[in-house]
Amino acid sequence: MNSDTVLYVITGAAAGGFINGLAGFGTALFALGFFLTVIPPLQAVAMLVVLSVVTGLQGVWVVRGAIGENPRRLARFLLPGLIGIPLGVLILSVIDAGTLKAVVAAMLLLYGGYFTLRARLPRFERPTPFWDMLVGFLGGVLGGAASLSGALPMMWCALRPWPKQETRAVLQPFNVVVLAVTTILLALKGAYTRETLIYLAIAIPAALLAAQLGITVFKRLSDTAFRRLLIVMTLVSGVVLLLREML
Repeated sequence: MNSDTVLYVITGAAAGGFINGLAGFGTALFALGFFLTVIPPLQAVAMLVVLSVVTGLQGVWVVRGAIGENPRRLARFLLPGLIGIPLGVLILSVIDAGTLKAVVAAMLLLYGGYFTLRARLPRFERPTPFWDMLVGFLGGVLGGAASLSGALPMMWCALRPWPKQETRAVLQPFNVVVLAVTTILLALKGAYTRETLIYLAIAIPAALLAAQLGITVFKRLSDTAFRRLLIVMTLVSGVVLLLREML
């Protein structure tokens, strides 16, 4: 391990931690490019899921009150999502993950591009428990098949007229739990070698500090600004994901 490797790991961890603190997701979007420059893909992914969970727990604590006020809403997303994870793993055996990621990237681009250009965002006011459960289930399927658990919940929650605390009270715990399950699966596959653990020891402090900065900015955002942030993040997610599949 040389100084350049350490610098890339710290920079990636800080970038991923900040965006996770700000938006409640997106660690991989901003950290993976730095990590892949100096470490192998499996090692990078193994690190990212741990960093996402660790920094995500801080965000969960910030919105713990909103989670406690409406636990049934979170359950409508999370329980079907957990059911969908093994199905996604099964689907992966018959569907190419690269093709699936390209399709999801196209969806994110169309959705994010369209609503970024709109002056007003739509507001689905009425309760939609069936659609919440379906989005959570499909998020779990995509998580198991292509590590894209947050894509559909992010798109759906951005269209709901929920205050930012309530929106994050769905997105953050959903991603933390799904990625925690992913961490366990990777650990069972032996992904956490001694070298990976050393990298994590370097990355976690930087990610935690940066996440606190992101949370500070999050607290200053209005509800509307946070919804706009989710839309822009959707567009960025689509661009990054598509570029990774093309390169």
